[in-house]
Amino acid sequence: MKEGYSVIAGAESFFLKGNKVGLLLSHGFMGTPQSVEYVGKRFSDLGYTVYAPRLAGHGTDYRDLEIATYEDWFAELEKGYELLKEHCSIIYVMGQSMGGTLALWLASKYKDIKGIVLINPALTLPSYEKWVGVSNPRYLDESLPDIKAEGVHEITYSKVPISSIHQLQALMGKTPELLPLINQPLLCFKSAVDHVVPPENTDYIFDHVLSEEKEVVTLYNSYHVASLDNDRDRIIIQAHSYIQEKTGELIHR
Repeated sequence: MKEGYSVIAGAESFFLKGNKVGLLLSHGFMGTPQSVEYVGKRFSDLGYTVYAPRLAGHGTDYRDLEIATYEDWFAELEKGYELLKEHCSIIYVMGQSMGGTLALWLASKYKDIKGIVLINPALTLPSYEKWVGVSNPRYLDESLPDIKAEGVHEITYSKVPISSIHQLQALMGKTPELLPLINQPLLCFKSAVDHVVPPENTDYIFDHVLSEEKEVVTLYNSYHVASLDNDRDRIIIQAHSYIQEKTGELIHR
């Protein structure tokens, strides 16, 4: 799709060159790479090659988001995967919220992805359910990001197009049928209190993937946007340990 507005300062995609282990990072619905920048930079410090694409229609203007489809969002993540393949021999994918949903789509399609890390992945958004099949109003006022930590800024839009909500709902609605196709190692982080995506979404994913190696970690000091919240360092430490363990197994086979 062709966007009509400039990228907001700080919302750009970022690529950080490191070793042959690549980490593809996906932000969520209405977010931008800034939402996962802290996590990405810390993984870069640990030696990884990191890429966080800006999903179509995000980080510019909500009128760009209005014309983006979930296929456009997935296409950007897929391009990111192809870019990392040019630099890395081992690739993991990590996603926040809708980014986690897209990570599942990517892993179901590309079996050479070595593992998946999900942060409050989205299959349902109860606050949006009343807008199913509704076309008016065209735009809705969006609430502040669901972050427990004080003084944290997330780049996002103040309005959400109702057509974009429908695209998100279509994406989430198609995801359960893909779960039986996923067999890669899976690490899930879910916030005990999440005002956007019910934690049970993570439990459903955990129960329906075919992955033999899988784990759920509960975060007790973060809300939905955990990649920017109080538990962000815990996510980095545990995800790094998980990736190192799996990468070591791959190397020593």
